[in-house]
Amino acid sequence: MSAIDPTQDTSSICVRGARVHNLKNVDIDLPRDQLIVITGPSGSGKSSLALDTLYAEGQRQYVESLSVYARQFLDQMERPDVDLIVGLQPTICIDQRTGSQNPRSTVATITEIYDYLRLLMARLGLPHCWKCDRPITQQTAEQIQDRLLALPEETKLMIMAPMVQGRKGAHKEVLDRIRREGLLRVRVDDEVYQIDEVPELNPKKNHTIEAVVDRIIIREGLRARMSDSVAMALKLSEGRLLSCHLDTDKVDDKHPKGTWIDQIFNTELACTECNISFIDIEPRTFSFNSPYGTCPKCEGLGICEEFDPDLVVPERDMSIDEGAIAPWRGLTASAISKVSKGLDTWLGKHKLDRTTKLSDWSQEDRTRLLSGEGSTWQGVLIALEKEYVTTTRKKRIEQLGKFRGKLPCPACHGARLRPEALAVRVADHNIHQIVRLSINDARTFFDDLEFDEHESLIATPIVREISKRLAFLEKVGADYLTLDRAADTLSGGELQRVRLATGIGSGLVGICYILDEPSIGLHSRDNHRLIEALVELRDHGNTVIVVEHDEAIMRVADRLVDVGPGAGSRGGQIIAEGTPEVVSHVESSITGQYLSGRTKIDVPQSRRKVAKSRMISIEGATTNNLKDVAVQIPLGAFVCVTGVSGSGKSSLVNETITPALLRRLGQPSQRPGAFTSLRGTSQIDKVIPIDQSPIGRTPRSNPATYTGVFDEIRKVFADTRQAKQYGYKASRFSFNVKGGRCEECQGQGLRKIEMNFLPDLFVECPQCHGKRFNRQTLRVKYKDLSIADVLNLPIEEASDFFEAVPTIHRVLASLCDVGLGYLSLGQPSTTLSGGEAQRIKLATELARTETGSTLYVLDEPTTGLHFEDIRRLLSVLSRLVDKGNTVLVIEHNLDVIKSADWLIDLGPEGGSGGGHIIATGTPEQVAEIETSYTGQYLKPLLNGHES
Repeated sequence: MSAIDPTQDTSSICVRGARVHNLKNVDIDLPRDQLIVITGPSGSGKSSLALDTLYAEGQRQYVESLSVYARQFLDQMERPDVDLIVGLQPTICIDQRTGSQNPRSTVATITEIYDYLRLLMARLGLPHCWKCDRPITQQTAEQIQDRLLALPEETKLMIMAPMVQGRKGAHKEVLDRIRREGLLRVRVDDEVYQIDEVPELNPKKNHTIEAVVDRIIIREGLRARMSDSVAMALKLSEGRLLSCHLDTDKVDDKHPKGTWIDQIFNTELACTECNISFIDIEPRTFSFNSPYGTCPKCEGLGICEEFDPDLVVPERDMSIDEGAIAPWRGLTASAISKVSKGLDTWLGKHKLDRTTKLSDWSQEDRTRLLSGEGSTWQGVLIALEKEYVTTTRKKRIEQLGKFRGKLPCPACHGARLRPEALAVRVADHNIHQIVRLSINDARTFFDDLEFDEHESLIATPIVREISKRLAFLEKVGADYLTLDRAADTLSGGELQRVRLATGIGSGLVGICYILDEPSIGLHSRDNHRLIEALVELRDHGNTVIVVEHDEAIMRVADRLVDVGPGAGSRGGQIIAEGTPEVVSHVESSITGQYLSGRTKIDVPQSRRKVAKSRMISIEGATTNNLKDVAVQIPLGAFVCVTGVSGSGKSSLVNETITPALLRRLGQPSQRPGAFTSLRGTSQIDKVIPIDQSPIGRTPRSNPATYTGVFDEIRKVFADTRQAKQYGYKASRFSFNVKGGRCEECQGQGLRKIEMNFLPDLFVECPQCHGKRFNRQTLRVKYKDLSIADVLNLPIEEASDFFEAVPTIHRVLASLCDVGLGYLSLGQPSTTLSGGEAQRIKLATELARTETGSTLYVLDEPTTGLHFEDIRRLLSVLSRLVDKGNTVLVIEHNLDVIKSADWLIDLGPEGGSGGGHIIATGTPEQVAEIETSYTGQYLKPLLNGHES
């Protein structure tokens, strides 16, 4: 490459001497304002170039551009190992590893649709009474007065005027106004003070201030005084009044004299039938992250951790005495009697018997047994909850914890908001009903909204912003998602596409967008929509750099960059670059060989025969969008579940079949989705779900620790002559235990830097320089390498290094078999993609002893895999099936689909338009089904194979 003048304006992003990770002094010019696809085998250096070089330098330059004042709060960011980068625009990265684990984050909040929706509800929503469902009306001062005088005689009452509600500030002017009105007391943040004794308020915190207008004990002859006090309170707070009375019937340990009850009155909003008044409706009323809107029971999460009835009573074909109540099994009769007071009395009342099977009870009686009945019987669930809260025995707490699960909040039923917020409607829909709509349905809803002339002035700009964002979500193929879909349940590809839609909607120009496999989870039918979104982003005047293996995206690139030729130390070079046509003719490019058709993954010559006698069958599945699905999964075969995005594949496999099988086989699991019957489970002895969740969430976790091979390596080092001389045990070689580790970084090898408004950074420990161990530990060598040197070895080299140690070599060879030989043994799990984490789990299972009756469940195992890596993965999966196991895979990759023995295709569309079984059979049989989108794209690849 020619030298460049760093002061010269350039139309390209010029990189010189990039050496990050395995990059070998890479020089490359990437044209700006074009769609650039970087591809190559897994571990070849694609992410090192795109993310760890270009994006890292973009971040560093951004921090450098901040003012000196702002930079003082941020640590200096390390420059990537590169000689020079010129022409780099501001960078925005949308990658696989930045998925939100925040359960409060949803599709609507990520795209800012929820913010606009809250504004619309606050400005134009029609309040209803959350008890009787009537539109609420105003209360007059006389009605308020009558309500207060109706309290029991001798009730202590404070009449207050709400002045400030949850607002930041010192609020001196408010306190001065109260003082000028001649009032002597004020309640600040639930504490009553003399007006001259109010402490100075922190202006950076929220405060609530109420002026105490009068303190009264309810008696006869107070009407005139009450009238004056009510009038003054309403005048001070512009039509609002807060009463606080002492309810002596509500007595507990904290309130031995009774409980003070607040009640808001409003001359503007109130239900006269139910005597309920509304607080002012504001955007924060509809926020599940604000104390003013959130459901008080679940605190805005929509779910609560409670005892799961299905776990508490797993088998109905047992009586109470036989152990139908699972948490009571193993307890003595006296222990059961202690935690189930009132049960025998209740049983006698309803003529029920402890020795009768629960299956012979009525559904109503079973419900009463669990949930209780009035004051007679509290219910098994409440009895267990009380025991769980009060017991101090750790073992019992652990035992009871196994019967708890995350269930929809019983108060808000998953809506996250308090009843007052859910009682406000636009077009007869509350905010929860709107966010439960799919993107498609939401667009229709907002397109059909009608307002009068006055309302249109307010609604039109708000609805325009919402509709614009919904249109962008449709463009990127996310139209099947619901607006309330939690971000932590989205796949890496789905989250990227949602964030991509947000990026398009932002209208930014002159940005360098870097995306990491945005096609993950996208069916071939929907690929063109993603491509259109990427092209639109480019056409706005942005550079779009995509790390991708999808052939369709490669072919539309303006510039294709092939990194390789292999993984790890065998990669890190630019093998080919240019248009896709140019790259396809480069002999040394593996990518080019596949693009040109010189190399391909062949259709199997024969498929395994499916035996009708060996099937797992499930019926009546209705999880999410599934429409009473009944399906059979052949055992001893490679089975692929396909369908367009959002058609119900994950709902069927991950949320219904897998957890149901796990529970049936006595393995821990989440609660399965609804279904009516499950048969054939006796033909398998275990289920192993292998998903893309991280193998760990801190730098302490790595491939060596997850697979268990690090324990064996530590034993090898402890057996060396040097270790025995120093008296070192295996624990000395652990970076999680004091003694052998570096105490400066506590064995992490990295130091965490909090970046405040940027993501946290991890930088190399200055004491151990990333080696994790202290100098004394590093003195011990095995075959001339220290424990830190071994952790830095690529897995492929480590496999050869420990060839003479079978317990270690077997696991490392398995990791190489799934194409992970390029990873280092000690690579922190925080740097692994979802696909790499999944293959580590797969390799761990491969290394274990086979039973021949195992069901392996994988969700999109081709994530992050190049054509050549997919060939290797298929070989590994085939080995598993050849040993008598069953492999059940959710997949969109056509090379995997055409290699399966049996397909289950869902559809026809995503979201509410999906949830049906469209076709089942061999790939050849499915290809003949005209209504199957999978079959349409599969047919040209089967080369005339017959079913």
